[in-house]
Amino acid sequence: MKFWSRKAAQSAARPFLSRVASFSGGGALGVGAPYEGQYREAYLGNAIASRAVRMVAEAVGEAPLVASDPALAALVRRTSGGQALLETLSAQLLLHGNAYVQVLGGGGGMSGDGLPGELYALRPERVSVEADARGWPVGYRYRVGGQVVLLDAQDDLGRAAIIHLQALNPGDDHYGAGALGAVSGAVAAHNAANRWNRALLDNAARPSGALVHEGDKGMPLTPEQFDRLKAELNESFAGGVNAGRPLLLEGGLKWQPLSLSPADMDFLALKDSAAREIACGFGVPPMLLGLPGDATYANYREANRALWRQTVLPLASKILGGIAQALEPWFAGASLAVDVDKVPAMAEDRERLWATVDWAVRGTLALVLIGIAVKMGFGAWVR
Repeated sequence: MKFWSRKAAQSAARPFLSRVASFSGGGALGVGAPYEGQYREAYLGNAIASRAVRMVAEAVGEAPLVASDPALAALVRRTSGGQALLETLSAQLLLHGNAYVQVLGGGGGMSGDGLPGELYALRPERVSVEADARGWPVGYRYRVGGQVVLLDAQDDLGRAAIIHLQALNPGDDHYGAGALGAVSGAVAAHNAANRWNRALLDNAARPSGALVHEGDKGMPLTPEQFDRLKAELNESFAGGVNAGRPLLLEGGLKWQPLSLSPADMDFLALKDSAAREIACGFGVPPMLLGLPGDATYANYREANRALWRQTVLPLASKILGGIAQALEPWFAGASLAVDVDKVPAMAEDRERLWATVDWAVRGTLALVLIGIAVKMGFGAWVR
């Protein structure tokens, strides 16, 4: 069995690219385990990041399409292995920065000159690029645990077998950069604030305090007294179950409650700021996520329109354009795009456009009628 027998870089005019390792860890900037940790912290452990990614991915997945061939549109809409292709690719590009689509025939492989049977999105953290002597990709390694599958970039007829989509990464020739790295600091701050809030609630929403010993002549507690007091506090007064229980003190002990200073209370503002930073990192207007203190947009409808203009449509164009270009050998003149005229969020823009066209037509018609009237009047005056 041969692997990568075809060369992706046949022309000497192509520049050299940086070489990649045989297995980079399957991630943007060559990170594997860090991506797993960031993914769990952000998408699985943070409500703001999870909702932002879902909002964009679901919008791309449900966007109405216009295609050069109905079979091409049906292929992109078809689910494979239970995954919705466009929604999955959108989430992968947002989080990881790379998306890999395997082109499969009806029987699980390419079948002669027949049309592809399905498009399957591979897990990007499991994929690494294999390059030729000039640094151009000729194949991919797909690693799951200890098993490695070698995948050609093209089939025997020179058609794409793997479609690699990547987000912009100016510092790497082979891997894109997702938003996880950019928002990791904000996610860590937001999650830390949530844990602090949880700990405060477990303590009956009150800050802790201090036990002040006022014994005779300033004598400290003996080690036995200190250990007994510590054990009693942990067993009878620590945790949310024991919150609010009265504390009986003896031997010159005095409870001194500690209150939150204005600087300590400012963590709420810092948490909201971190949430807005997370939303902006994924391209979602904070207003759509219900974050307080955001007045960038006049209303919800304007914010939703900004989401489509600045995030959903550019991301969908990148994905659909890459898929259409790769599938052109099967579909001559292949083209895929979002049908903007059928997007509800863009209805106001269409109304404004048609209003402009209407005024332009009316103005042109008025000028024509004026010209006819002037010409007729001039002719009558000559006679």
